[in-house]
Amino acid sequence: MHASRLRSRQAGLSLVELMVAVTISLLVLTALSAIFISSSRSRNEMQKSTQQQESGRYAAELLADNLKMAGYLAEFDATPLTTPATLPDPCVTSIANLLTAMPLHVQGVNDATGIPSCLSDVKDGTDIVVVRRASTCVAGVAGCPAFVDGEPYFQASLCTPTDGSGAELAHAISTDADYAAYHFALSTSAGDFTRRKTSCVATDFSAIQRYFVHIYFIANNNESGDGIPTLKRAELGAGAFNIVPLVDGIEDMQIQYGIDTDGDGVPNSYTSAPADTTAWRNAMSASVHLLARNTTSTQGYTDSRVYTLGDKEVSAPNDGYKRHVYSTTAQFVNPSWRRQ
Repeated sequence: MHASRLRSRQAGLSLVELMVAVTISLLVLTALSAIFISSSRSRNEMQKSTQQQESGRYAAELLADNLKMAGYLAEFDATPLTTPATLPDPCVTSIANLLTAMPLHVQGVNDATGIPSCLSDVKDGTDIVVVRRASTCVAGVAGCPAFVDGEPYFQASLCTPTDGSGAELAHAISTDADYAAYHFALSTSAGDFTRRKTSCVATDFSAIQRYFVHIYFIANNNESGDGIPTLKRAELGAGAFNIVPLVDGIEDMQIQYGIDTDGDGVPNSYTSAPADTTAWRNAMSASVHLLARNTTSTQGYTDSRVYTLGDKEVSAPNDGYKRHVYSTTAQFVNPSWRRQ
């Protein structure tokens, strides 16, 4: 009798007790799963937001840094060069055409009307900007790329007329060709860089620097068909332009140019479409507005907002991508300071 009572007290859980325990466990597991999913979504959204911010700020900084250098030609002052009568083709590669375009340190296309032939996949309604300048790096110096035959380079003369011995800067100048013959060299051949330093010693040559023509634009895709809008740059190389993706997720770019109308180097008005080559040459700054979006959509989110990019309003297409506007202003230091 005593053994039977002991076995009864040691019996396992009843079916009801087991079902209650399983139910409680499932409820706890469900709650934990919900917390995990919510935390994971929050982390993903935070990562997407951080990536968008980094992309937008980096794109704005990259454009500002390059625009600030527009018109840099080492010691050469481009002021005497003749303003071209019509806007040059940004995609030209010959030295003669590059010389003609050189006085325009910047040039743009408003709302992608008239897309340069060397660009592809340009997003409708976005701006395009061309920056012309020399590199700050001296070819062949430690830390700088070596001279590459076939690519365009620039060399400014520093040889001053101290003894009447035919110094380069002593020559009378009347045309752009004369300036190119004596005051600077623009060429793709190493043998053409014979401009000298202040000493005018025959073997004491001035620095040779890469000549840049950079065309910035917004493409519909980073890689073909991926649907990720991307800030890209077409770079002048050896007889052709090469397109390089810079920052993905940049959906729109609008630029306003500060025009100096009284010759003091300070903008008097801003416009997104300078009227002619004279106005482009008088551009002394740029206000850049970028619309950046996440590269992946957010579930349950719809963007129907209207974004202001300078003098233009852009409506979101009611999709699931989060967006933000990034703006910056860049002074074209070299042309503006020479006027001040």
